[in-house]
Amino acid sequence: MGLVIFGILFIVAALFMAKSSELRRFRTPLLSAGVILALVGFAMASIEQIEPGEVGIQILFGKVRDEVLHEGLNVVNPLAEIRTISIKTRNYTMAGETDAIRVLSKDGLEVALDVTILYRVIPEKAPEIYRTIGFDFEDKIVRPIARSRIRELAVEYDAVDLYSEKRDEFQQRITQVIADDYRRRGIELESVLIRNIALPPSIKETIERKIAAIQEAQRMEFVLQKGRKEAELKRIEAQGIADAQRILAKALTPEVLQYEMLKVQKELAKSPNTKILILGGGQTVPPIFLNDK
Repeated sequence: MGLVIFGILFIVAALFMAKSSELRRFRTPLLSAGVILALVGFAMASIEQIEPGEVGIQILFGKVRDEVLHEGLNVVNPLAEIRTISIKTRNYTMAGETDAIRVLSKDGLEVALDVTILYRVIPEKAPEIYRTIGFDFEDKIVRPIARSRIRELAVEYDAVDLYSEKRDEFQQRITQVIADDYRRRGIELESVLIRNIALPPSIKETIERKIAAIQEAQRMEFVLQKGRKEAELKRIEAQGIADAQRILAKALTPEVLQYEMLKVQKELAKSPNTKILILGGGQTVPPIFLNDK
């Protein structure tokens, strides 16, 4: 708008020069320069560049317009004031001795939570946020809603559950509740991260012993299941051997045994190293003596 102001000053000066005969010859150049400066100034003021990751908010005579300016070049009213707001992901952390969220659990114990909130401004809601909250929405919306909702839900859980088995469930619940509250105020929640849960030392030791006992019990159960499976495999293997022997015993009749014996003796008789071969010896086949000489 600086060029517009200079152009207007030049035009006013040219009009005053018209009253003086001595300066009248400068009137036309000064008037032309003023008009050109005013036009260039208005043209430049009508174009606004918005950087990546931001949106623009237009304020005209104290009124916030609902139209959002997106990244790149935008044609705007040259009289409007343009304010920008980031729509990139932001993180807000509440941790440490002074800023951790201290809650009372269901069993009356004080628990300190270190929490990080990942969020971003919804682009279309930027004018409403500026109109109703302002740019300090982190202190007015993000922080108080998160702390309040976390305290409300924490009283439904025992300290042991928050520290161990129900931690994921608790995190999912607070994420859903906070997301709904943020969305109504023009903010999109991306994630709630519970970074640490601090318990009184005595309670923490008790919980750690309990967790260790549960893990040991699970390990022993695994060992027992493994032993039972190995024993079952051995039993099945032994049963198979016994069944095979029983079937074989039923199949080995005297006739089969005699037939197999004759086959073996026949093969021995064919051997070049055999000198004397004794066959039979039983009641059915009398002994026969063979000599290769």
